[in-house]
Amino acid sequence: MNDKRSYPAIALGTWSWGVGAAGGDQVFGNHLGIEELRPVFETAMKAGLNLWDTAVVYGMGASESILGAFARNCKREDILLSTKFTPQIAGEGNDPVQEMCDSSLDRLGTHVIDLYWIHNPADVEKWTPYLLPLVKSGKVRRVGVSNHDLKELKRAEEILGAEGIAASAVQNHYSLLYRSSEEGGILDYCKEKGITFFSYMVLEQGALSGKYDAEHPMPEGSQRAETYNPILPKIQELLTAMKEMGERHQTSASQIAIAWAAAKGTTPIVGVTNTEQVTEAAQALEIQLTAEEMESLERLAEQAGADTRGAWEHPMV
Repeated sequence: MNDKRSYPAIALGTWSWGVGAAGGDQVFGNHLGIEELRPVFETAMKAGLNLWDTAVVYGMGASESILGAFARNCKREDILLSTKFTPQIAGEGNDPVQEMCDSSLDRLGTHVIDLYWIHNPADVEKWTPYLLPLVKSGKVRRVGVSNHDLKELKRAEEILGAEGIAASAVQNHYSLLYRSSEEGGILDYCKEKGITFFSYMVLEQGALSGKYDAEHPMPEGSQRAETYNPILPKIQELLTAMKEMGERHQTSASQIAIAWAAAKGTTPIVGVTNTEQVTEAAQALEIQLTAEEMESLERLAEQAGADTRGAWEHPMV
């Protein structure tokens, strides 16, 4: 099924929506439901940010269900829905990918998913072929791979391409603090092949938002606090530079991080839990960082030596 619609330059992430296993409460320390998030969704749609990224594993369906509650009230052509098949929670049926996809379609309240991902490369040979019937049946418009290295991406392309289907997108962890997809040649490859590179965790779960620093750590009681609070002292110089740069551009530190990711040729996925974050994300695209500013940010980030690779990721280099 061809999808001629253009995608916005920023996607909005919903990992922190809802509660449950690997959901907003455990990972982010949030407890956000439909009532709290409805204004966030409405603000985003009015701003033209209509590409929403989720996954079954985010709260084991909780994120999808909340997004679906909002999507049901939209014209289907007005919203773009992105979700994922996660191999680690696959069922035992004849077609575990279609089974998980069907459950996503049900929670999202739609007959078609605009962008469907293999969430990680647990077994490229095994799982990639299952995407083919989803596209051919019209349940999925486009497919992509997430957390794949360059070799895995190329193999997925071969498997899909043999049936005339493109791997149209890559979604990897990419930020000022974690540039392994760039170092591993994936960014250059995507540009060369016309593959959209979606960068997730551009704000490193809030560590690069400007809200937290060594003196103001994340509240205890979440996975992100456990991961990032020990890192905050290492990135203090970078955070200070981002705030100062933000002041020069009359913007925030988080918008500097988003603008940097966009300037690198990626489509940032920005997690949103309030209307201010939506507005900031939309405005970040208007920021034009100079080559000197880009180089300065990258140098300070490299000097910090903070390793933010997630436990679910393997090295890209």
